[in-house]
Amino acid sequence: MIDPRAVIDPDAELDEGVSIGPFSIIGAGVKIAAGTEVGPHVVIKGPTQIGRDNRIYQFASVGENPQDMKYAGEPTILEIGDRNVIREFATLHRGTVQDQGVTRIGNDNLLMAYIHVAHDCLLEDHIIMANAASLGGHVKIGRHAILGGFTKVHQFCRVGAHSFCGMGSAISMDLPPYVMASGHPAKPHGINREGLSRRGFSDETIQQIKRAYKLLYLSKKRLEEAREGIDGMLNETPELEILSDFLKHKGRGILR
Repeated sequence: MIDPRAVIDPDAELDEGVSIGPFSIIGAGVKIAAGTEVGPHVVIKGPTQIGRDNRIYQFASVGENPQDMKYAGEPTILEIGDRNVIREFATLHRGTVQDQGVTRIGNDNLLMAYIHVAHDCLLEDHIIMANAASLGGHVKIGRHAILGGFTKVHQFCRVGAHSFCGMGSAISMDLPPYVMASGHPAKPHGINREGLSRRGFSDETIQQIKRAYKLLYLSKKRLEEAREGIDGMLNETPELEILSDFLKHKGRGILR
């Protein structure tokens, strides 16, 4: 399963069943679990931990030093979960000691060609980053979020679960769960109804999420007042808890 033209550092740990293509370079401190396929001309630098059944395509750069002027060679890490697809020319960097020292990617994500995941980013599960989408440092992306092609997310921003960013969006503030946004700078444009329907949300729940969106964006209420109104809907619609929790934490401010 290891092409003889690949270069594998003796200190790398590869489980049985790992496939490494020709001319790929696997550095010291890299750990790869069974079932993961690494294509040709891939560079993986440690410390990096990669889970099971991932597929990494040609010319990807995984686990390289962070692009941070403060980085001085400290031992930081990149952690990748299971069943992720990492396409051509993707770049995924390790963390920095200014944060928790780790960049973490969950499970079942699709990271398309030319995407960039900067240092200290945290990605949950079932995320799609379309071609050339880029994350600044310390960005957090919730599960089932979709970033359209050429979307840019400013450092320290949060992108909530089940949200959708249109092609070429510039996200410079926190995007709440369930919300669609697009533009440069991005503006909210309703809820991600189609995505929610595809994931099995009932029509009644989607209507309640729409009500919450109206409270947040159309009621002219202050943010705290809108959140209190959303909290009053939690008994009837527990799916709104992730939105309520998102609004409680101070970040770069809510995209409004």
